[in-house]
Amino acid sequence: MPAEIELRYGMNPHQKPARVFRKDGGELPFKILRGGPGYINLLDALNAWQLARELAQVFGIPGAASFKHVSPAGAAVAVALTETLRQAYFVDDLDLSPVATAYARARGADRLSSYGDFAAVSEVVDESLARLLRREATDAIVAPGYEAKALEILDRKKKAFLIVEVDPNYEPPEMESREVFGITLEQHRNNLVTGPELLENTVTRNKNLSEEGKRDLLVASIALKYTQSNSISFAKDGQVIGVGAGQQNRLACTDLAGRKAEAWHLRTHPKVLDLDFTPKLMRPQKINAIEQYLGGKMTPEEKAVWEGNFAESPPPITEAEKEAWLEELDNVALSSDAFIPFRDNIDRAARTGVKYIVQTGGSMRDDDVIQACDDYGIVMAMSSIRLFHH
Repeated sequence: MPAEIELRYGMNPHQKPARVFRKDGGELPFKILRGGPGYINLLDALNAWQLARELAQVFGIPGAASFKHVSPAGAAVAVALTETLRQAYFVDDLDLSPVATAYARARGADRLSSYGDFAAVSEVVDESLARLLRREATDAIVAPGYEAKALEILDRKKKAFLIVEVDPNYEPPEMESREVFGITLEQHRNNLVTGPELLENTVTRNKNLSEEGKRDLLVASIALKYTQSNSISFAKDGQVIGVGAGQQNRLACTDLAGRKAEAWHLRTHPKVLDLDFTPKLMRPQKINAIEQYLGGKMTPEEKAVWEGNFAESPPPITEAEKEAWLEELDNVALSSDAFIPFRDNIDRAARTGVKYIVQTGGSMRDDDVIQACDDYGIVMAMSSIRLFHH
């Protein structure tokens, strides 16, 4: 492993020179197999790797993350995909290994946001995952190793594609620091393992927390540990389905995550799955066309361009059809990186099928929030653990 790597630039192209190194003079715990990283690339790589690794540590199966701008667009463990999700994620023609399944789920959460993402997986990249990565608009991958055939496949991606190999046994020092405005801040590293103990203190009348609900609450919580705060995460079926990251108030976090979760579910509507795209239309174009279709409102000029994606203009999906489909979204898990201050967050979450919640607790209005959960029959645990990440 190298002791120092020169970076293409810092946060922005004009911020040069830039480099990555360890203050103790030791070797870096990763090496670059292909491409030239920038500053933000490595912020994404190091956060995404920790998230994927922690998912695997907690669940004992492969974990994956899809990162953009130092927050996950999606994260998941290797739960088998239904045929509907295989079609919605554009992987119904692939034979997916467990590690490829984990990444397909992570990327499938919010494919619009995952465009140009930094992928991370907890396991060695195999041929199955390489074939998936080869055809996606993914900019980089970090993993603990790569099969020779996988590297051969990935080498056929665009020249800028970045491949990072990380030492899976590396553990950083307990204390960490960063410089801001020439000032050094230091703190104990957040090495809390977000395991089942977070869910022990259920405070609502309903205490029937299913095994799937426990899994999804932990997936959502682990994702929050590496998400820019304030943040809320929705999860279902072993994957994040909506993240509200970096908002200044918690209701905005909940609403953003909820809208993303609703969009995730709407992409499985039969009318969406039956869209008849023109031949050879690229996946990014299909993804954009689907988002426009679900949005519904288009200017005449926008609609004229949009219709060019299809042999025949598809029938619209009505608001009534959307509402009926969203009513089927249920048993969603929500994790909050800090306490929920008002019941309005619960009211908003309930509209998106949330049935399980874990949050820090400790608000002056805890009783109001608990009552709101009881009104909807939601199971809520208070962890007493805050998961801020900045």
